[in-house]
Amino acid sequence: MAVRHRLIQASPQAVWDVLADGNRYVEWVVGPSDVTPTSGQWPQVGATIAYEVRLGPVRLNNESVVRRCVAGSELEIEAKAGRIGTARIAIELRSWGEQCLVIVDEHPLRGPGGFVHNVGVEALIQVRHRAMLARLAKLCESGDGSRPDPADTGGSVRFETGTGRA
Repeated sequence: MAVRHRLIQASPQAVWDVLADGNRYVEWVVGPSDVTPTSGQWPQVGATIAYEVRLGPVRLNNESVVRRCVAGSELEIEAKAGRIGTARIAIELRSWGEQCLVIVDEHPLRGPGGFVHNVGVEALIQVRHRAMLARLAKLCESGDGSRPDPADTGGSVRFETGTGRA
């Protein structure tokens, strides 16, 4: 299963503040754009956020639902991707001294997406998680609560030649 972690140079509370703000979802999650809260109060259990995912000329309307929340330390989301199915995305925050260790665990939950889950898909999810955790770190480590430039919030991953990073 796709599990990735990152040590963020910020307190767990600073990281939680970003995760708990549904309007900032698009800033740290890779893929979504045009986030709209649709029900409940994010990140309470049952709260939903609708968003669009753009894949070239294709636009998909998706939704994420909070399935489990332990304020300040755990957020589990079911990401619904239409006919593809759903995925469980669990985010755990652990104190690491004055810093925060963030652990993301994602795997298919329902629908046909689980049937095509293989090593190749796993590798793509790892690239996505690396980019997502980098975005989250940038937001949390800025320390001033500022948001990144709009160019940094797009739903695509930029590959740089020779750096080994997305």
